Amino acid sequence: MFAVLKTGGKQYKVQAGDVLRVEKLAADAGEKIQFNDVLMLGGDAPVVGAPFVAGAAVQAEVIDQVKADKVIHFVRRRRKHSSKRTKGHRQKLTLIKITDILTSGADATGIKAATGKGADVPASAAAAGADDLTKITGVGPAAAKKLVEAGLSSFAQIAALSDADIAAIDAVKVKPEWVEQAKELAQA
Repeated sequence: MFAVLKTGGKQYKVQAGDVLRVEKLAADAGEKIQFNDVLMLGGDAPVVGAPFVAGAAVQAEVIDQVKADKVIHFVRRRRKHSSKRTKGHRQKLTLIKITDILTSGADATGIKAATGKGADVPASAAAAGADDLTKITGVGPAAAKKLVEAGLSSFAQIAALSDADIAAIDAVKVKPEWVEQAKELAQA
């Protein structure tokens, strides 16, 4: 049995046990990942998706994060007083080993979504019932992530901070305006 999966803007025909080099994924060596974008399942009874096969997935294990061979782009213009330019590039890749092809019953969320981006901490906190801290003026995604790591995931927690609590937080510099805005947003 084989499957055709899509990742990194490319399509790969894979079987269990295959080792692939795909565009860099946000996963560490030894982690299990799952590709939910399966375009086709082949074998005795081939199934072609429109565009994806529902319930099908390909599970893999990350072996390593590697770099491709260097590609040199050299431009030289002929004639007198010409110019030359050399540019090089090494693409970052993820080395994976295909462990299993699931024809049906795959988890919709996947073991770890193989989309090239890992799950953000604020997104996981929002799923757990936390507030969107980026609604506070001056708090961007990076500051919201640091606040969640410091244990502040709701407006009520930020509104309850005293001056001593603010001074004790090392991860991010909490501004007094944030506390006032959090009080207003907690009441809304």
